[in-house]
Amino acid sequence: MVGGGLGAYIGGIHRYAARLDNQFELVAGAFDVDAARGHAFAADSFIEADRSYDSFQSMVEGERNRPDRIDAVAICTPNHTHFPIAKAFIEAGIEVICEKPMTTTIEDAIALHDLAKETGRFVGVTYTYSGYPMIHEARAMVSRGDLGKIRVVQVEYPLEWMATGIELQGNQQAAWRTDPKKNGRGGSIGDIGTHAYHLAGFVTGLKAEAIAADLATFVEGRALDDNAHVMIRYEGGARGLLWSSQVAIGQSNGLRLRVFGEKGSLVWHQESPNELVFTELFGAPKVIKRGRDDLSLETRARTRTPPGHPEGYIEAFSNLYQGFAESIRAKADGREPNATGANVPTSYDGLKGVAFVDAVVDSHEKGGGWLTPKFA
Repeated sequence: MVGGGLGAYIGGIHRYAARLDNQFELVAGAFDVDAARGHAFAADSFIEADRSYDSFQSMVEGERNRPDRIDAVAICTPNHTHFPIAKAFIEAGIEVICEKPMTTTIEDAIALHDLAKETGRFVGVTYTYSGYPMIHEARAMVSRGDLGKIRVVQVEYPLEWMATGIELQGNQQAAWRTDPKKNGRGGSIGDIGTHAYHLAGFVTGLKAEAIAADLATFVEGRALDDNAHVMIRYEGGARGLLWSSQVAIGQSNGLRLRVFGEKGSLVWHQESPNELVFTELFGAPKVIKRGRDDLSLETRARTRTPPGHPEGYIEAFSNLYQGFAESIRAKADGREPNATGANVPTSYDGLKGVAFVDAVVDSHEKGGGWLTPKFA
């Protein structure tokens, strides 16, 4: 692991997720830009001293020629560091699991995706919400035509945690997220809007043909957007609307997806992730619950507990790690991955996310005009 040390929220989530299915063991890391803090964290995490590194560069050099070298690296650092870290490990022949967005620029995203293809290295991107079982059920229902032709896609991701200028009050997580040099061109749209965009495309299979965006910065002095509205024209005629906000008071983690077709609709809310609401034309809403035996193979492959026992965020993140492990093993064995490794987000998903942010910011800067993302 690179980054993710003491006080880093997402590092802990990655470690929980990696351990849950016993697919990974944490054996090495460069956990902090402060090497002493990083070494102390490694010792507390039972990492051998000779595999606790001062920097990602020393970790690459230390691991590349070991007979027991790491199989993969998890990158849990601020956005602007993703590209050089991922590039170095790929070039050392090591598989990569990277936080989103994959990079901060479209040029770096293209270069990283191309490098992964050229070297054959696996790059997984942690679009967490595609790990939820009922999201895979929604994807299966859309794919087999239960909703008919898709007409409208509504996705929103509102949060309240940055409703005031907490980045000026010592909150380091907010500080780098509001710094264009560290976060990239998009604020809320890059941090959480990319999750919403990926989720909508993952479930529906639709590709964005054009987008028109309006960004806003409500907290005075903030350098990046903290609210975004994006209209989307999908290939085939469907229309979409995406809202992301870091200033939506009362919203803890309000990611919600609604898909409307000619024959029916689906609604999924991240704060009630074990349920999917399906409504057929002229019919009453039906609540489909996780854990049923008649759900799709991909859904059941991501379900751990019996009906009535809720599963949530950690398990969804773990489903990604389980899928990454299966994808890495399948590649090494020269076979197709099984259901747990199917449809995991990879470098092309990361590239699409960066291209989306780029198009959104460009559209806003040009007065909200329609633009086509470079990759969709």
